[in-house]
Amino acid sequence: MTDDGGRTGGREGPLTRVRDAIETRSLTALAVLTSAALVVAFYYPTATVLVEAVVVDGAVTLAVFAEILTDPFYFGELARLLSGESPGVVARALLSPDRRLGIVGFTAYQALLSTVASVALGLPAAYLLARFEFPGRKTLRSLTIVPFVLPSIMVAVGFVATFGENGTLNAVLTSLGLPPVNLLFTLEAVVIAHAFYNAPLVARVTTAAWESVDASAVETARSLGAGPVRAFYDVVAPQVYPAVLTGAALTFVFTFGTFPIVLALGGFQLATVEVFVYRLVRDLSYAEAAALAIVELVISLGVLLAYLRYEARRSTTTRGARPLPRRPLVPSTPTLSELLPRVGLGVYSIFAGVIFLAPIASMVLASVTGGDGALTLDHYRFLIERQQTGAAFQVRPWPAIRNSLAFAAAATLLALPMGVVVAVLTTRRYRGRTLVDAAAMAPLAVSGIIVGLGLLRGLVFGVEIAGWRIAASGAVAIVVAHAVAGYPFVVRTVSPGLSGLDRSLIESARALGASRARVIRDVELPLVWPAVVAGAAFAFAISVGEFTSTVVLATGADAYTMPVAIERFIGRRLGPATAMGVVLLVVTGLSFVVIERLGGETRGL
Repeated sequence: MTDDGGRTGGREGPLTRVRDAIETRSLTALAVLTSAALVVAFYYPTATVLVEAVVVDGAVTLAVFAEILTDPFYFGELARLLSGESPGVVARALLSPDRRLGIVGFTAYQALLSTVASVALGLPAAYLLARFEFPGRKTLRSLTIVPFVLPSIMVAVGFVATFGENGTLNAVLTSLGLPPVNLLFTLEAVVIAHAFYNAPLVARVTTAAWESVDASAVETARSLGAGPVRAFYDVVAPQVYPAVLTGAALTFVFTFGTFPIVLALGGFQLATVEVFVYRLVRDLSYAEAAALAIVELVISLGVLLAYLRYEARRSTTTRGARPLPRRPLVPSTPTLSELLPRVGLGVYSIFAGVIFLAPIASMVLASVTGGDGALTLDHYRFLIERQQTGAAFQVRPWPAIRNSLAFAAAATLLALPMGVVVAVLTTRRYRGRTLVDAAAMAPLAVSGIIVGLGLLRGLVFGVEIAGWRIAASGAVAIVVAHAVAGYPFVVRTVSPGLSGLDRSLIESARALGASRARVIRDVELPLVWPAVVAGAAFAFAISVGEFTSTVVLATGADAYTMPVAIERFIGRRLGPATAMGVVLLVVTGLSFVVIERLGGETRGL
């Protein structure tokens, strides 16, 4: 006997029970596998490096920490407090004009300034992309991530070409009869470069939140007598500012751990914690480097944990499926209320164009300009010749491009399921959820140099387990490092959508007999599909442009990526480096646009 669906009644019960048992346990199994992958790929390699801060010559000691915490070079005036001096004396010293911040204090100070600049530059872009419709909006939205994933060493070259003494900006100022400026090796240059990197991240996460605001809620507020401003503050802002805080928290963490930008644009006089960690590792001072990295980790994780606790308290319970309608960029009725925000956006676009386009344009111009200023394709010819005649030990363009794309694809395949599983786990309500979320976000706070060094000394050099020596190639280690760097972006992109879903849909599916795993697969993930695609795009693009851990792990020519090739070329000839940078820019931009066009706004909500 068969039922209406044609299934055999006698087999339905056992098969259904087996299927339900598998579905019920699948989420737990995926959580266990993800945890095991993180232990192998991140926590264990990182721990092997950081443990050297407390284990010196085989003995457990806190002497290294004590030296760092009481050294004014690292902690400035606060080191005097930790050394036992009076809090009043230390407070007066901190308030004096000649106060010393130390390396850690200066790192936090520049990170705070960079965060403010990034939010100020990113919010107008989010407003433009979320509230207005114009030709090329989707492409512009896709390209907002390109500055964020460009290798920092290439961005530094672009900023030197733009803001240097003989850069593009001074050439324009001189032609206008204005005095030249020189921003290199100043705090302003570092802050502007960090805003170049992180303002698109703020814009992207804020745009996604703004596009998820339910239009019916705004209409209800307006029908109850609220004006446009009041409706914005009461309905739109509460659903948007958590995303702004997400971008701000991530920006602070990223800029607190900054490395190549500060080294290239600020010099050692503006060096940060990460610069000195690298310097100590290069000098083989592993104990001091590990202790300083732990200090950096504690501060960064503290910021993330504070944000996650705030997010847990402030997260919205529902979010509608009908977004706010976008307005045409050219108003139909030229009233003052319609023209004023558009004029403001026009002024912003000019300023943002200088920040975002000038470094990239200067890089492109340098790639087709010779030493005498004449246009030439010699730098691109050099890349072609190097590909054809380069020796085995030399960096050639095509293997670098191929490796970047292959590593990025493999890293995305690892990072995407890991990130989705962690996003599901961190949007469920249970005791200790915030700590789980903070632990999952730890890769954002840990130095890429430390992660790369841990994987090199463990996964690449090999470890012995039960008499078996397990080792992997540098290419495998790079994929692992890139996946670890990319999956937190999947989490932060997918989890807001999951937490904002209408709970009645989930409860209805559970009431009809669907298991938790089936509800996630058939109800939740399809509704947040654009966020999943965006997370994949983040992971892919970050892998393509990742430099810090890659330069540690790229032990052979078969593991070079485009950022590493650029670094190698810069050490010899700047022209080919800028040409390779243009290739990386094209590959990154096209890859990201293709991935987002496959999903993005065409599916899901």
